[in-house]
Amino acid sequence: MFKTVLTLFRGSVAVAEEELQDRTALLVLDQQMRDAAAAVDRSKRALAIAIAQDQQEGKRLETTCARIADLEVRASAALDAGRDDLAREAAHAIANLEAERDAAKTARALFAAEIARLKRHVANAEARIGELDRGRRIARASEAVRALRRGGIEAARPYQCTLPEAEATLKRLRERQIEAQAADEALMALDAPTGPLSVTERLAEQGFGPRIKTTADDVLARLKAQRPASAA
Repeated sequence: MFKTVLTLFRGSVAVAEEELQDRTALLVLDQQMRDAAAAVDRSKRALAIAIAQDQQEGKRLETTCARIADLEVRASAALDAGRDDLAREAAHAIANLEAERDAAKTARALFAAEIARLKRHVANAEARIGELDRGRRIARASEAVRALRRGGIEAARPYQCTLPEAEATLKRLRERQIEAQAADEALMALDAPTGPLSVTERLAEQGFGPRIKTTADDVLARLKAQRPASAA
């Protein structure tokens, strides 16, 4: 029994985790895209630094090559003048400059490779972020539509009524109104002068048979008849 309860609990936790992931998927995606965009920005800054350093190495290389060419000319002139000491000094400086030149060339080659790699990385990352952004907009629109549909088809809360319930209420109201109207009409029919007594009264009023009800003329004639003869 305990094992079954534990299994049910683990299952409930797994379902709750899946529901939480579904509800927060868009929020997680937004944050992940912000992180990815920040990483791309860092790559862009690294690319800009690499390009700037490569340009500096290029200027240094140009200066070094120019100094080497100038010293070679001067060293040759010193040799022609028999100043081997000056020529040797110039040769030593040229050797050092050539080492700097070679180092600058190596640095530029490394920068060129790194710049190419960073450019590919940034271009690929930006393309993927663009694709993610389009997918995010589609996912957000789909989620909004799903929420609207879910809101329309889910059962109403206890204090809310559904369309079928409202229609049923209107139907009952109309039925009661029809019944009340029918009852009123029946009462009016019962009150209408259509019974046997009413027919007799109408016949008497028309002079067919004795009167049923005493009229004012009947009362006046009776009073006259009761007066003494001298009063007449």
